[in-house]
Amino acid sequence: MPDVRIASPQGKWILLTTVLGSSMALLDSTVVNVALPRIGEDLDANLSALQWTVNAYTLTLAGLILLGGSLGDTYGRRKIFVIGVIWFAVASLLCGLAPNAGFLIAARALQGVGGALLTPGSLALIQGSFHPDDRGRAVGLWSGFGGIGAAVGPFLGGWLVDGPGWRWIFLLNVPLALLCIPIALRHVPESGDGRKHGRFDVLGATLGALSLALVTYALIEARSGSLVVTVTAIAGVAAGIAFVYVEKRRPDPMMPPGIFASRQFTAVNLVTVCVYAALGGFFFLAVLQLQVVAGYSALAAGTALLPTTVLMLLLSARSGELGERIGPRIPLTVGPLVCAAGLLLMLRVGPDASYAADVLPAVLVFGLGLVALVAPLTATVLGSVDASRAGLASGINNAAARAAGLIAVAALPLLAGMGEDAYRSPAAFDDAFGRAMIICAVVLVAGSALAFTTVRRLPPDCRRPECRTHGAIMAPPLEGEPVKKRIA
Repeated sequence: MPDVRIASPQGKWILLTTVLGSSMALLDSTVVNVALPRIGEDLDANLSALQWTVNAYTLTLAGLILLGGSLGDTYGRRKIFVIGVIWFAVASLLCGLAPNAGFLIAARALQGVGGALLTPGSLALIQGSFHPDDRGRAVGLWSGFGGIGAAVGPFLGGWLVDGPGWRWIFLLNVPLALLCIPIALRHVPESGDGRKHGRFDVLGATLGALSLALVTYALIEARSGSLVVTVTAIAGVAAGIAFVYVEKRRPDPMMPPGIFASRQFTAVNLVTVCVYAALGGFFFLAVLQLQVVAGYSALAAGTALLPTTVLMLLLSARSGELGERIGPRIPLTVGPLVCAAGLLLMLRVGPDASYAADVLPAVLVFGLGLVALVAPLTATVLGSVDASRAGLASGINNAAARAAGLIAVAALPLLAGMGEDAYRSPAAFDDAFGRAMIICAVVLVAGSALAFTTVRRLPPDCRRPECRTHGAIMAPPLEGEPVKKRIA
């Protein structure tokens, strides 16, 4: 049984290690968008290259995050976490040194692999190290500090882009890793799950990632209308069908189809796809709109969206408590509608937009919608399946959110009519941004309608989320396996 106490020196070192590791992945998922215009200018990249700069990372992270958690359970959580940190730091160094857009995209894909190893490992180290009486508080501190990191990210990214340059948003990960690795090796105990048998669904992970990659490529390159795009789209769908076929027949699938026997679990994941598709599209385009059209600096654009994260940090725990009292149906119905209203308010953000009059009201409304829905969404995911599968359910939900954001970043510019050089023309980008926000709002309304018609009250004895404070807004918080009660 884990026996580290949170007040002990070792407990504090473990918390520092896990916060440093998760912050590396979290920062890169929030600050890169702020740097996109400068990256495009410096590397002479078109809009497709900027889409791939975001999506290459999300693609490998979403496709491999479940496998990364399984590797840690089998071979040792500390070992896989440290490998992930090293991998992430080396990939970050390559990103910072990228001579062209193609090199940067490849390095970003490698970053996602490192993120898939260290992201689930951060929480798993806490679960495998702390005494059960301290575990809930440790998870709360970990998620709270992670939320603070998410809040600092856009501000720090904007400052680096306007100051030393965009390459430093990647190079900064190297000293963080050099601090994190020796602490982990010296102070974090090794842990694993003896129930795992060491067999991994590598084929399933490969097919899932391949399907996402091919579909993403087809959507980003669809403007060309070439035969290659058509063949790629068909191959992506075929790989997706093969993924489902393999998962149904493997004795140890990465994503057991049986977990979707719960109608509520299936429905909430579909709501998740709607919500995080809109979020992914919004955060990709909003910082471009603020810089390209409204004339904001990178620092101002990154800071402009900060109230959303602050609201999440301050109110997510209370939102979860409210959801427990009134049930998840109302929050999951109202939350997306409020988010949709926030996106429609973004239509007022044009040339020379006032932050106080135009941007801030939209960001505040959008943030309040997120506050209403994220914590109840996580609780509903966990409460819709047996407690023994809570960790798997959370991982699937997190992967679904990231995949939704991936597809949105690929498809939304196409649907909104953005050309390859749209971000170089303020007028063209402004027109397309308005159409994109309307599309995102419609997707959110669809998610709201789905929640209203399918989500039901959870049983009183279902598992509740441990990540009560949440500031990371690009995916729901990961939750681990349930804790076995101690026998007094």
